[in-house]
Amino acid sequence: MSASEHSLPDASGVEECAAQWLERRSCEDWSEANDVELETWLAQSPAHAVAFMRLEAAWNRTTRLAALQQPMRHPLKPAPQTSRVPVLKIAAAVLVTAAVSIGGSLLALHQENQTFATTIGGREALALGDGSKIELNTDTVLRMARGSGQRKVWLDRGEAYFDIKHDATHPFVVMVGKHRITDLGTKFIVRQEGDRVEVKLLEGSARIDANDGAPAHTAVLKPGDVAVATEDAMSIAKKPVKLLVSELGWRRGVLTFDHTTLADAVAEFNRYNRRKVVIADPSVAKLEIGGTFPADDVTLFGRAAKTALGLHVEDHGGNVVISQ
Repeated sequence: MSASEHSLPDASGVEECAAQWLERRSCEDWSEANDVELETWLAQSPAHAVAFMRLEAAWNRTTRLAALQQPMRHPLKPAPQTSRVPVLKIAAAVLVTAAVSIGGSLLALHQENQTFATTIGGREALALGDGSKIELNTDTVLRMARGSGQRKVWLDRGEAYFDIKHDATHPFVVMVGKHRITDLGTKFIVRQEGDRVEVKLLEGSARIDANDGAPAHTAVLKPGDVAVATEDAMSIAKKPVKLLVSELGWRRGVLTFDHTTLADAVAEFNRYNRRKVVIADPSVAKLEIGGTFPADDVTLFGRAAKTALGLHVEDHGGNVVISQ
């Protein structure tokens, strides 16, 4: 199934192609090459992206798989073996409208909330009616409550920067994993990786609580605080606010490292790129690297590792491979 075969101009044809892609993605033989094909098809037209998200939303609600919490590149769990016709009927029964933003991000207006999603390497800035701002980092999914006076979002995946206008009568709440962050007049960053939630407080204050209300899992954060919470524990460390601000370089499309291990720098780069950096020799993983790099330029990062650390760097299968 090539991308050109899916560029049908009529709405019914686009819906059918979207259903085919969704069913193919649920199969066990889905590959990275298929990921590239799907991304190409989605990028060809806003209608493609809208149709795919509409069908995906219907599929998710029907099977209760909560796919918005899974990376787009991961396959959905296999669904019962049926033809694509029932999927289309399900989609037709769900009232969903959608639009596509310029930054490569997808905005779906659901009956209950709005969903914003960025692609790998994508970013999106949201301006709220109350003057608050939210910026989504790479591969992030955020849902926002609809309706007058609603100030509540769900970070289902990824990372976001929040610059919130405080309103004591209408607190701004971020739900992430099994935790809740309540704004107390704040600039902060939230990142979710699996069941790990990280909150960095840049300005003002914010409260983080476990959804079960356990006192041991509650803390009020001040500037420089970095809270790391899992289902069972919470820890708080202190960092200079200046350092936390430097970690927001992704808002300008750059990544900044300062005495960062090569392993951590590579992991960060790989969040932003489909072309990956691979450490082939574990003995070099703990070497430290510094500098500011374009987030989408893995070749430049590889050259820096070669020059600064004296490592061997080569292109292998499209990836940048680093070894001793």
